[in-house]
Amino acid sequence: MSLPFFLATLRPGLAAGEEVTLSGEEAHHALVRRTRVGERVVLTDGAGTVAECTVLAADRKALRAAVESVDRRPPESPRLVVVQAIPKGERGELAVEMLTEVGVDVIVPWAAARSVAVWRGERAAKALARWRSTAREAAKQARRAWFPSVEEPASLSRVVELVRSSSVPVVLHEAASGPLADLPVPGRGEIVIVVGPEGGIATDELAAFAAAGAEPVRLGSSVLRTSTAGVAAAAALLARTPRWR
Repeated sequence: MSLPFFLATLRPGLAAGEEVTLSGEEAHHALVRRTRVGERVVLTDGAGTVAECTVLAADRKALRAAVESVDRRPPESPRLVVVQAIPKGERGELAVEMLTEVGVDVIVPWAAARSVAVWRGERAAKALARWRSTAREAAKQARRAWFPSVEEPASLSRVVELVRSSSVPVVLHEAASGPLADLPVPGRGEIVIVVGPEGGIATDELAAFAAAGAEPVRLGSSVLRTSTAGVAAAAALLARTPRWR
């Protein structure tokens, strides 16, 4: 059985024999899980450091633990970025959850021209907070040492910039003639996947991506929802990299 896994603030240079304290929501989560003195747990800072610990004390406010071992893991390569057109309703959070579980490093919300959902003002702040919370909880569930970042909503020019600077730019489009499977996948660098909205990527957006060096590709004969297309593409590409070997 896997050890309980929590997000914690871990100081740089943390070593076995030291003590760490888990507080706030994570301490409450540990209490809800009935974490007891003497139990072993795993703590991560979400930035590559993972510590296996033994619980020394636990109450409603904090959990104190002794560090038994520390593992520092480098970022995985190639880096995977998904530009996700904002779906309506809860499908955005579903996409974020699955993208996190599959191993995506950066998730970029994109207000595409044909996106039905619109993030503005207070609604935008709340929606972005939900995406970030979803990514954090999914990363814990997946026991990731490196948690994904969820960026501020991107404009078309920002997405074009990401496409232009990537090692492998991928723009998904059901009408594309070339399959995703034909794209070369490097062992390093950065892969950027652009996922359009349910209404499809607009003609001027496709033209902008093509000018930046990204011709559209298709996943297969089926047309996937925007909330699942990015996950399918990420998995198909990751399976051909050292990250999944």
